[in-house]
Amino acid sequence: MSYEWPIDPQELFHERYPQMTRGLDPADVDAVRASIKRMWVDEPGGWVFEWSQLAKRYAGEGRHDLATATYGWAKFPTLANDASRRALQHQLAQYELWSREFPLDHERRVLQLPIGSSTTPVAVNIFSPKGAAPDTPVLLASGGVDSWKMDLPQIFLAFAQHAGLRVIAFDIPGTGESQIPMSAASVQIVSGLVAEAKSLGARKVGHLGISMGGYFSARSGLAGEVDAAIVLGGPVEAAFAPKGVASFGMTDIVGNALGFNQRPQLEDVTRALSDFSLRPLLDLQANAPMLVVNGADDVHVPQHDTLVFEGRKDTVVELLANTGHCAVTRLDEVIPKMIGWVAQRLR
Repeated sequence: MSYEWPIDPQELFHERYPQMTRGLDPADVDAVRASIKRMWVDEPGGWVFEWSQLAKRYAGEGRHDLATATYGWAKFPTLANDASRRALQHQLAQYELWSREFPLDHERRVLQLPIGSSTTPVAVNIFSPKGAAPDTPVLLASGGVDSWKMDLPQIFLAFAQHAGLRVIAFDIPGTGESQIPMSAASVQIVSGLVAEAKSLGARKVGHLGISMGGYFSARSGLAGEVDAAIVLGGPVEAAFAPKGVASFGMTDIVGNALGFNQRPQLEDVTRALSDFSLRPLLDLQANAPMLVVNGADDVHVPQHDTLVFEGRKDTVVELLANTGHCAVTRLDEVIPKMIGWVAQRLR
């Protein structure tokens, strides 16, 4: 369920540099950038190797937070080979060390959730406020096709601490620790997570989806399956049209998530995504309260996929100027707004 493809690693730095330097010293990122010459070789000059060298340094300094983030970039953008899979395991080890320092309760579980006529293991990280009551509202939360649950703990910590929610973080199908490919049918995983949240006693359940994770939260929100949904940079319709995922290696990142084991043609990816459109749900008015946010300069998700929510009942839409995918350069203002909004909806 993975494959390598030709890509210039400098393309990834060009697009993701603002994201990389949100948590890491720009000087360290620049040094790694200068040392990387090839994407897939597991040797000096290779993507995984050079990022892992920096991660080892951080780990040796006891900075498990920085080591977690850096191993996250080492395995980025997908688990295309053994080296990237090893980097994910190193990230997990550093994450578990870091989680002991979290200012709230944290637990890792592996749930068995229904998928089709069978079940699949779903690893989750659970963030709970100290002394949280059994009926504390739950926020399901995930990243997208290349930024996964262990890459985003600072965001999940913020929601748990400042909104008073129990956050259950998971990887969307086809990514991270998931063992099934992404498909339109794989949204069933979310239904299983909603049931799990309710089994914990949660009086309300919300859903935060970031990037492709926003597709899943848009679906659960539009279907009224949760009590509130936040969509940050999520594709819902236009992004699934032909050539909608073609920038900065995204065709192949998505191709990996879809379960291809060798490089597909763009037409193959487009065909696989053809069932993803949420138009049938958009045509209804059954949605839960929703907050839909993205940057106007997103190179991956067309503005349509944000603006299409305008005029819906109980829905707030914000397309922010001077920022791109998931409004990454304006997260310092977006995250508090999302926290305040969902805290009110899940009271």
